[in-house]
Amino acid sequence: MKELLRPARLAPGARVAVVATSGPVPEERLQAGLDVLRGWGLDPVTGPHVLDRHDEFGYLAGTDADRAADFQNAWCDPRVDAVLCARGGYGAQRMVDLLDWEAMRAVGPKILVGFSDITVLHEAFATRLGLATLHGPMAAGIDFIKHAGAQEHLRATLFAPETVRTIASGGTPLVPGRARGVTLGGCLSLLAAERGAPHARPSASGGLLCLEDVREETYRLDRYLTQLLRAGWLEGVRGVLLGSWEECADHAELRPLLADRLGSLGVPVLEDVGFGHCAGARTVPFGVAAELDADAGTLTLDQPALR
Repeated sequence: MKELLRPARLAPGARVAVVATSGPVPEERLQAGLDVLRGWGLDPVTGPHVLDRHDEFGYLAGTDADRAADFQNAWCDPRVDAVLCARGGYGAQRMVDLLDWEAMRAVGPKILVGFSDITVLHEAFATRLGLATLHGPMAAGIDFIKHAGAQEHLRATLFAPETVRTIASGGTPLVPGRARGVTLGGCLSLLAAERGAPHARPSASGGLLCLEDVREETYRLDRYLTQLLRAGWLEGVRGVLLGSWEECADHAELRPLLADRLGSLGVPVLEDVGFGHCAGARTVPFGVAAELDADAGTLTLDQPALR
């Protein structure tokens, strides 16, 4: 697995676009997130459909076409340096193939930030644009607007990425050891759902795979991991980092499952890395070469996440 092209870091005064790719966005949370971004010296703008709600499917922030148009227009706007997703939920799969990837490639590298349902876009950016992205908190997310730790880690990644090259976790090795590879991953259920989709990544070979999820029954997590194993998608993976399993089963129930499904890979596995659906979530770049030291509980990037 090759490293991906890293976008440039932000500077004070940079314009960032906040768009809704998936679920509907509460206005008060959006405004709170925009205030945080302004406090960093950024110039945030929003897509015209950011507060839309689909007339028929209330779990979507407007129509697929409108969400795709907002995203593409933001990305292709030469005045915009980064696109921040407003929230996750569901819907990115419905709009990702409506994007004009050739037009987006012509624009050159920019920063994409998001997680959860945005896993679909992380994967698409890797396979279609060869571009590194940031798995981090979203502008209208409770985990962002209510937690200074998540804000500070994202701010440091955007403005001074050399200060967060080592992502310390205080985690526990499920399988000890060290490994080197290129970071990738996201929400486990979305990674499983992408198998067989157009332009899906053929495998995680050569990668340091980051996995997390939210509000999933243990048997469903088992199903997702088993699907990835049966599909051969985990063959050649170099190491695994496990983030949060918020509103899933107790750790005492999850740990045996994770050990059962991932232990046979014969690679280091580190738990409790502190990314995903959790308070103070860290921002993890995808597409960057790094070293995982499960015994020390660290992920250390070879280079800063952004240039």
